[in-house]
Amino acid sequence: MPFKRKDLLGIRDLEVHEMEHILEVAFSLKEINTRPIKKVPTLRGKTVVHLFYEPSTRTRTSFDIAAKRLSADTFSITASSSSIVKGETALDTLKNLEAMNPDIFIIRHSASGTAQRLAQRTTASVINAGDGMHEHPSQALLDMMTIKERRGRLDGLTILIVGDITHSRVARSNIWGLTRMGARVIACGPPTLIPPNLEEMGAAVSLHLHEVIPEADVIMMLRLQTERQQQMLLPSLREYSVYYGLDGRKLEKARKDVLIMHPGPINRGVEISPEVADGPHSLILDQVANGVAVRMALLYLLGQR
Repeated sequence: MPFKRKDLLGIRDLEVHEMEHILEVAFSLKEINTRPIKKVPTLRGKTVVHLFYEPSTRTRTSFDIAAKRLSADTFSITASSSSIVKGETALDTLKNLEAMNPDIFIIRHSASGTAQRLAQRTTASVINAGDGMHEHPSQALLDMMTIKERRGRLDGLTILIVGDITHSRVARSNIWGLTRMGARVIACGPPTLIPPNLEEMGAAVSLHLHEVIPEADVIMMLRLQTERQQQMLLPSLREYSVYYGLDGRKLEKARKDVLIMHPGPINRGVEISPEVADGPHSLILDQVANGVAVRMALLYLLGQR
């Protein structure tokens, strides 16, 4: 089945069959990452440019590894090491890079909507690697892949997303994706970190973590996005950890086969304790591994245009 889109800008834009197709391709490509020689010639001759205006470890590295394993040429541009620091606009940067004829831009930016705006101004494909508080589609896809890999399905599962929902692009992409794939999503956090429109997005809301932990098949913890908060929304990190951090004591209330996830980076001892992050229920490193497979799938599908 051909992937007919020029860009991958958000989960909200995708149909269910498109998400299923991306996951199917990701599962088929994952085997490449276990070979002694982890490279295939699928995108030989293609050029992928990483344009990152925000710091990133997992996303940028896994996109870079994914592209190289498909034999594409890759180049990375960061705000601190480019003409961006001299005042060049994002559009001027894109148009100058486009003049060098790349095939795919992977863009991360602090302003919501930037990837979409730039995609409209280039003939190259654009993948949104996170735009402000809006979306992070590849993270949601790798989360779906990780759950499906362990549970065999998404339909009918209850996914509990805990923490800073208001500032989390990961939460928004996962809510849109998981609910449309048939999962029940519960968003949980302090009232100052819960946006007002979650029910319209399809998620239930709880302010009390201890009440909803027993319902969850999967618990997805989120990092506090302190860099996006314009004012202090919590009394203290300690109080947040007491009520909304996941530790061994709270985990005792969960189902015996519950799965624990976190998009990273982890603030150990704040949203999740080391014993849980490194424990037998944790799929955090599985998420990282599947991130390479999902991003290989996205590059493969867009690279066939």
